[in-house]
Amino acid sequence: MQKTTEWWRGAVVYQVYLRSFADSNGDGVGDLKGLESKLPYIADLGVDAIWISPFFTSPMMDFGYDVADYNTVDPLFGTLDDFDRVVESAHRLGLKIILDQVWSHTSDQHAWFNASRRKRDGAEADWYVWADPKPDGSPPNNWLSVFGGCAWAWEPRRRQYYLHHFLASQPKLNLRHPAVVGALFESANFWLRRGVDGFRFDAVDFMLHDPALRDNPPALTPDGQAPLRPFRMQRHIHDMMHPETAHWVSRIRSFMDCYDDRLTLGEISSEAGAFNRIEALTGEKGTRLNMAYTLGVMKGEFSATILKQIIDSAMAAEQEGWFCWSFSNHDVARVATRWHPAPDGTAGFAKLALALLFFLRGSVSLYQGEELGLTEAEIDLADMRDPYGITYYPEFRGRDGSRTPMPWRHDRPNGCFTTARPWLPMPDAHRRHAVDVQEADPHSCLAATRALLRWRKNNYALRCGELELLPSTDPLVMVRRHDRDGGRQAFAAFNLGNAPLRLDNPSIAGLDAVRLAGFERVESGNSIELLPFGAFFAESPAE
Repeated sequence: MQKTTEWWRGAVVYQVYLRSFADSNGDGVGDLKGLESKLPYIADLGVDAIWISPFFTSPMMDFGYDVADYNTVDPLFGTLDDFDRVVESAHRLGLKIILDQVWSHTSDQHAWFNASRRKRDGAEADWYVWADPKPDGSPPNNWLSVFGGCAWAWEPRRRQYYLHHFLASQPKLNLRHPAVVGALFESANFWLRRGVDGFRFDAVDFMLHDPALRDNPPALTPDGQAPLRPFRMQRHIHDMMHPETAHWVSRIRSFMDCYDDRLTLGEISSEAGAFNRIEALTGEKGTRLNMAYTLGVMKGEFSATILKQIIDSAMAAEQEGWFCWSFSNHDVARVATRWHPAPDGTAGFAKLALALLFFLRGSVSLYQGEELGLTEAEIDLADMRDPYGITYYPEFRGRDGSRTPMPWRHDRPNGCFTTARPWLPMPDAHRRHAVDVQEADPHSCLAATRALLRWRKNNYALRCGELELLPSTDPLVMVRRHDRDGGRQAFAAFNLGNAPLRLDNPSIAGLDAVRLAGFERVESGNSIELLPFGAFFAESPAE
């Protein structure tokens, strides 16, 4: 069969949350020079690209996702020269560089917003979403902020409200305004000309909304009680996920296609129907985003039954679109804690989660520390930095637990992340899982990650082939990947339970077993015993 030449199809993208990756100057915050020093480590994992969280000038109210200048590097993270060296070094190591683009909103300290808020008739007056109050002075409609409270904030100079889906300091851009689109495309040009290989677009479902500003209808809660977040008390059919979003991302794709071989990766919310939205926003014969992932997978519950339902839903929606699978990122609890069904098998489960992630059809986003099997950190209120978590503490602890610093050496203060006090504390448990510890352990999560990625890279059926979910009884999940012509195959059996499970050899007739570091099994006669949270792999015989 003809092999794809699109580098991103089946690629593995390693997400670097820059604040927490490596600190080069001893201020307790990760930076671009720190990232550059660790590029060989990332390359050795076997990934294809790096997605770097925002490092643009920002007041850091939402830690970079509130951009005050799209074309500059915040001094906290370094300089443009530092960034250029990251790109040059990454390309030399065969790694692509993907940047975050936060186009749904800016910081309220951005020059655009400062101009827009001053008066109603200026050049930038309509660059943000403004609306008059109701006759009684209340907000224009009932929309709610994800982070809590009303989604509208009052601006006394204009005598109007402005829309914000998240913090009040993150005003919503008006993406229907031609000048706004032109300014965003020009900022993207700035980075593409510097050698960037693509963009990850933040909060795609929030980019467009109902221009008539109609109220959202209420949503019934399962138990009839008010949820922790009032955002869940509405059906979000007007404030987000607008049908015109598909046309908008087509404009992004047309712009990006002016550059050769660049990636467009979208973030899709956890609202119902996420897989169908991914299909709509990544399909249409190459006129929309290359691929997208959904927070829905990361926020849902986990079991063998649920995993099979997720795979079935993705396969049903997948026609022309392309999925990017992700189990963890900077916005959700780490998968080793969130999905872990038993307290005594963390390392084994972390390796199983990695194997599942790399075996699904699509591309992959791997969050830093996931290759080490890091668990969610418990952060005391006094150390918390996330405004989202502080608002809802203690029922919800926010996102700090997944953003703690990367542990490089177990025998150094702060895991050798920094020589100063880190911006978030590092748990002792994370230092015990440090890179240097796992480098010396052939059965570690790190060893398993490298082995899995080597296999994925060298097996086209596994990287880009079709997926078939085979019949099985929980907690067993069996998956076959194969070329469209039915030639080369890859097979995996996953034991999602915390007890041994027996697999009959006929399930893998005609395939050769694949031994990967970190995955042990016991063979007995015509069957294979899978250890708790264990896996078995096989592939077509070498030709």
